[in-house]
Amino acid sequence: MSVQEVRQSAEQKMNRSFDSLKASLSKIRTGRAHTGLLENLTVDYYGNPTPLSQVATLTLLDARTIGVSPWEKKMVATVEKAIRDSDLGLNPAASGDTIRVPMPALTEERRKELVKVIKTDGEEGKIAVRNIRRDANEQLKKLVKDKLISEDDERRAQEDVQKLTDRFVADIDKALTQKESEIMTV
Repeated sequence: MSVQEVRQSAEQKMNRSFDSLKASLSKIRTGRAHTGLLENLTVDYYGNPTPLSQVATLTLLDARTIGVSPWEKKMVATVEKAIRDSDLGLNPAASGDTIRVPMPALTEERRKELVKVIKTDGEEGKIAVRNIRRDANEQLKKLVKDKLISEDDERRAQEDVQKLTDRFVADIDKALTQKESEIMTV
């Protein structure tokens, strides 16, 4: 394994950690409606737990309402029950073969709780990035020990990995700040 391979591997892993954090943040409910909130909700589809996005079309009817149109008419009641039973605190209403899911306004207390949740998620993301940095540095030390690279090359590579780490930590902070302001906006 070369220095370049260690760096590329670390960057790919950090990218995956950041993408995972973004996906986690996108599922946190703000006051506005967005279809990503329901996409991964599972529905009992002929005995198999299936993501809602695979059995229905999700649309935004207005800024505070999501429309769910199951592809099969007999799935309307099942989808409505799955949304109601989820931990999202939503109260869907079926009208014909469409389900309207209004987004209730968030209270100030709930907004502050959500900010704590995203900060915890952000800290976990930073820890993941730092663990990747540690693993990359250990790989570099092993390359020096095996006399595949010089100590100067190791030092330069560690600085490179540190810059990468700093960049991803800054990206995480930026994403958290953006989500926090989105949540706190009434």
